[in-house]
Amino acid sequence: MSILLEICVDSPGGLAAAITGGADRIELCSALELGGLTPTPGLIGQAAVSPIPIYAMIRPRPGNFVFDEADIDAMLREIDVMRAAGLAGVVFGANLTNGQLDHTTLERLVRQCGGLGVTLHRAFDLVPDLAEAINMAIELGFERILTSGRSLTALDGIDDLEATFELTAGRIKIMPGSGINIGNIGALRDRIPLEEIHSSCAATAPVLSEAARQLGFESASQRQTSVELVRALKDYCASR
Repeated sequence: MSILLEICVDSPGGLAAAITGGADRIELCSALELGGLTPTPGLIGQAAVSPIPIYAMIRPRPGNFVFDEADIDAMLREIDVMRAAGLAGVVFGANLTNGQLDHTTLERLVRQCGGLGVTLHRAFDLVPDLAEAINMAIELGFERILTSGRSLTALDGIDDLEATFELTAGRIKIMPGSGINIGNIGALRDRIPLEEIHSSCAATAPVLSEAARQLGFESASQRQTSVELVRALKDYCASR
């Protein structure tokens, strides 16, 4: 059975590269260097005419996922924007200060999502109790959980991912993400029953302006979605 490939992008060029490379679904963000924030209106407009499903990040600020009332109000409005734009779904998460999922906030946000698909993002990777968090995600109505196995990368978190798949017992989709590429997907697939994966398929972008680099507008470590990397990972996913 083939593996669904979701690519996270944060720019017009990234959106085009992911589609050209053959991505099955896109997570649309801004500022991936901050872990992904709510995408800009222009990027949402471009994504709205995409030939593949688009799930938009709902995250109004960088930092933790402990949201106050002002944050939540912004998130509720952002969900409405994505629905009005005709996107397929949204991606969000929320935690309490102890790392547990914030049931009250998540329930409010999910309730706002009528007609939209919903992914629980890596706020899940902060939870102290896997079984409790999985059951809450299922009860709240999430379609899937994006997780790196509570580690920096999915490969580092492989033991945790294996436990997560066992605990879900097929009741909700589990989508490993973080650091997945053509070089390590085989090692993941040897251990867990992959149905969906999440990747940036990004390569280091060249610095085009030395003046911009000196002023901090460009970085030698800046990344951009690569058509070739997307295509290579898609070919692997389609062959399995």
